[in-house]
Amino acid sequence: MQILPTLSLAAVAAIALLQTPPRSEPVLVRAVLDGDTIDVAAVGRLRLLGITAPRVARGLDMSASPGRDARDRLAALVLRRYVRLEYEDLRREGVSRRAAYVLLEDGTLVNATLVREGLARVTTRAPLRRLDELRRAEAEAKTLRRGLWGRVEAPR
Repeated sequence: MQILPTLSLAAVAAIALLQTPPRSEPVLVRAVLDGDTIDVAAVGRLRLLGITAPRVARGLDMSASPGRDARDRLAALVLRRYVRLEYEDLRREGVSRRAAYVLLEDGTLVNATLVREGLARVTTRAPLRRLDELRRAEAEAKTLRRGLWGRVEAPR
């Protein structure tokens, strides 16, 4: 007799795990530190989950560097705007730094936007819920030779 309630609870728990994780309430982006790191009110420094962007060159006049392009695009998307954050449970993977997906109010995934535009690439050690979406965005950028994927390497 107690098997049915137990199975019902297990089914509800399984469905909850398969659903998209809840999004945060809107939070204000106070600063863009580089192409994959922002400062968010009430949260602090936060990396965009699943991606990495080139670093901004310091001390050199590189006005069109890939790092600066990524930072400027991220700033155009989120700086002084309210966004929603979506977290993954990465504690089990040993990831300790704060990272999240960043979503605009219309639901646009900022992480994928930067990858799709060739301003960042997919990097992760953990299985992520949105990994397929990020990989599709990267494949599109590569196919269309956008950003990082359009640069020609100098011969060695």
